Amino acid sequence: MRYRAYAYTNETDRRTRLEEDVRRGLTASPKTLPSKYFYDVIGSNLFEDITKLPEYYLTRTEAALLDTLAPRLMRELEPQDIVELGPGSASKTRRLLDGRNGLPDRLRYVPIDVDELTVQASAARLISDYPFLDVRALVGDFEWHLEHVPSPVGRRLVLFLGSTIGNLDPPARLRLLSQVRALLRSREDRFLLGLDLVKDVTVLEAAYNDASGVTREFNRNILNVVNHGADADFRPTAFRHVAFYNEPAARIEMHLVPDSTQVVHLRRLDLTIRISPGENIWTESSYKFSRAGAQAMLEEAGLRLETWHTDSESYFALAVAAPS
Repeated sequence: MRYRAYAYTNETDRRTRLEEDVRRGLTASPKTLPSKYFYDVIGSNLFEDITKLPEYYLTRTEAALLDTLAPRLMRELEPQDIVELGPGSASKTRRLLDGRNGLPDRLRYVPIDVDELTVQASAARLISDYPFLDVRALVGDFEWHLEHVPSPVGRRLVLFLGSTIGNLDPPARLRLLSQVRALLRSREDRFLLGLDLVKDVTVLEAAYNDASGVTREFNRNILNVVNHGADADFRPTAFRHVAFYNEPAARIEMHLVPDSTQVVHLRRLDLTIRISPGENIWTESSYKFSRAGAQAMLEEAGLRLETWHTDSESYFALAVAAPS
């Protein structure tokens, strides 16, 4: 069987977790919402539009790096088992699979994603296009379900691309990277990580404040997700999109700020909140890294930075790490 999926979360689980996250975040100070809730169908489509914007350098820079490096990486690492955290449509995975240059050996691919329909559709296309590939998917949250990744069938390569690591605060990063380290059973196993780098503040802030306003709509859409999941009555257009670079913390922050006091009822939570113009809802942190900072982060989790690859402008890095 070339495709098999194991579900470790379902709609009931996701709804319960969303309700818990929303209650905790909107009763905190400052108010927050986890960035993972950006990605309903509308949010995912908006993010695809963001990746094509002239201001948003991340996706095209990483893609160009992967195109250049994939043949070398696949030749040097020779993975027989690829585990990917949050692959989405697996467009980045394809660049690595294409880089195998026709190697005949079979390869097992283990994608971990919360949306079963996306996993199924992506797996079907991959299996059709790559006859050497077997897919064993995990439907779950990579922050919670990595323990269910099956034992490797050979040299393992774990992928965490797209700079998603930057959306996690330092304690959550350490927890996740420690779990990734546990997936590397052999001294030959490797971890490939995408990292957005510290750079000129005007470049960083432009990427999250595009002239066409797509990022604004993407940010506001998280309130539609909460409306649906918590039976709430947020008015997304009553909130301004605010994104800026917090230099001491080396992160872009995205916030939603009301122009007037908002009273919001979250009926499924039996909760009513007031948000004044002096408050905001913090929806995303996107941390930026240096080589030294990335190396220290990896070492804390028991990983050793092995190779470091950047584009010519040092906007983005692909780091290969080994178990230390």
